[in-house]
Amino acid sequence: MRESCGILGIYAQGDEVARLAFFGLYALQHRGQESSGIAATDGNRIRVHAAMGLVAQIFNETTLNQLSGHIAIGHNRYSTTGGSRVANAQPIKVQSSSGELALAHNGNIINAQYLREELEGKGFEFDTSTDSEVIARLINVAPGTDLVEKTRHSMGRLQGAYSLVMLTRDKLMGVRDPLGVRPLCLGKFNGGWVLASESCALDHLGVEFVREVEPGEIVHIDRDGLKSYRAGMPTRRGLCVFEFIYFARPDSLISGRRLYPARLAMGQQLALEHGVGADLVLGVPDSATAAGIGYALASGIPFSEALLKNRYVGRTFIEPEQRLRELGVRLKFNPVPEVFSGKRVVVIDDSIVRGTTTPQVINLLRKAGASEVHMRICAPPIRYPCFFGVDMATRQELIAAQKSVPEITSFIGADSLGYMSIEGLIKAVGLPKENFCLACFTGEYPVPVQLEMDKLALELHGDADWIAHERKGRGIFDGK
Repeated sequence: MRESCGILGIYAQGDEVARLAFFGLYALQHRGQESSGIAATDGNRIRVHAAMGLVAQIFNETTLNQLSGHIAIGHNRYSTTGGSRVANAQPIKVQSSSGELALAHNGNIINAQYLREELEGKGFEFDTSTDSEVIARLINVAPGTDLVEKTRHSMGRLQGAYSLVMLTRDKLMGVRDPLGVRPLCLGKFNGGWVLASESCALDHLGVEFVREVEPGEIVHIDRDGLKSYRAGMPTRRGLCVFEFIYFARPDSLISGRRLYPARLAMGQQLALEHGVGADLVLGVPDSATAAGIGYALASGIPFSEALLKNRYVGRTFIEPEQRLRELGVRLKFNPVPEVFSGKRVVVIDDSIVRGTTTPQVINLLRKAGASEVHMRICAPPIRYPCFFGVDMATRQELIAAQKSVPEITSFIGADSLGYMSIEGLIKAVGLPKENFCLACFTGEYPVPVQLEMDKLALELHGDADWIAHERKGRGIFDGK
């Protein structure tokens, strides 16, 4: 599973904010590693620098000096809509009769193709293949006398997930969709303001956390200060529960809950639901380390850090030869044989998606001498794809959609396998169930995804009868 994107916005009258944006994006690097970019304005024009690669590879003194100004937005990208190429790197800048607009987006717009075709039919040309450009151009042509009105009108047409930061030559705006699928928070420092996907970015910048941007809220910041507007009251919430399980950093604060203790509680809940006799507990680093500690605390089984992660292995644009590709997790993880030899091991991981990585982890531990390997998973079985900005796989690729738990246990080569229950997950997170999108577990999506599912079905099967069969079997389309 790949992360969604990270976004950042800074307004600080009289300051040069590009460097602050650089360090803020550094703190959000975990949310996207394909490309990064910063747009800044000095009150006269907007300048953008974006490229493929990591934050530290893209920016230096020269590029940051070119981004002068007191308002900036930034973006770290993992592509979900639009290919991984430099033309799709964000922030994107569009021109309209009312001036320049730069935008950075985290999420995925379900009806983007329909809106794009509508705009193309009116003569608009697109520079990228992203749904983010669709949002920017939709806002530019929307009715209204100012950007707030245009944004509010556009929110009524957008379906899906979107947390946005936008800037014009003299203002910064933050927007969160009515479901609140992706996080966005607000901080304050020395008369300036910061918007960020996660509060960890505020901490690194020494910025005071003020609050989260509410679902359906538009935050407008200019020389007169901050104003908040509503684009209709949300009928329900749909925060992606994987922000708690995996995506966000454990030191971040989301919905008033610090993620580290939430993940600790996930491990404790797993021990209650799926206890087993063993000699060691480990969490697959780094995303499941806290849950592994929680499992150890609740079970009384010692915790081990003897599965070591090479933290210098990141995304690369150089494809390894087939032999190296087949080594898989060997490039990332290495066990200490003296610790595992003859031991019964409980392995805690955040999720199983396709089931391709887990068998390699288990095989590593067995080669290191583990006598038994018991897998425990913080997420319930993932049976349905995500359409809201997570690269999770199609339903045909999801192992839990195709196999039973005993079949998965055999497939991955574990001695036993235990998934967290949905009820146990919600208990560990400590927030109401109705706050979350749980569609990847249940198939009950917070907004209709019929068009996307039908398109996927035709691509896979080319059979309208199969579509009807799937609709009936899942029961997820009619009003859900």
